[in-house]
Amino acid sequence: MRLPRSAAGWTIAVFGVLALLMGAVGLVWPEVLLRLLGFEVPETRAAGDHTGTFLTASSMASFNMGVYYLLATATEWRPFFRFTVVFRLVTFTVFSIAVLADIAPGRFFGVAVWEGLGAVATAVGLWWDDRRAGPATVGGAGGSAAGAVPAADAVH
Repeated sequence: MRLPRSAAGWTIAVFGVLALLMGAVGLVWPEVLLRLLGFEVPETRAAGDHTGTFLTASSMASFNMGVYYLLATATEWRPFFRFTVVFRLVTFTVFSIAVLADIAPGRFFGVAVWEGLGAVATAVGLWWDDRRAGPATVGGAGGSAAGAVPAADAVH
């Protein structure tokens, strides 16, 4: 696998590796993941308690998402990078509301903060990469660098 070629790519790669690892932990040691998130782990589950099923589904989604993020990093898929900024901010908002509404334990706010900081880090990385590309955008047109791709990213 290639190393990231841009600042934004590095932020996506870090999140991808962590999502993949946390997904794997949830699949192999679900109790560890529950404890990390601040949830109680009872000795036995009541009939009709589908925590394990939900955790398996969430962990598999996290694992897959990690793979998607790493693939986006390897291909320097910048539209995906921009997309993640918006939806990680949405995730930050939803998770924060869940904690404030007592739907999730206070420790779960750490997940919200991670999402928010990740979104900001990727946004800053995208800004930095665009700034490095300068006013000469791909195709030689001058003007705004908004949406510009760094020279190293222009050729795949």
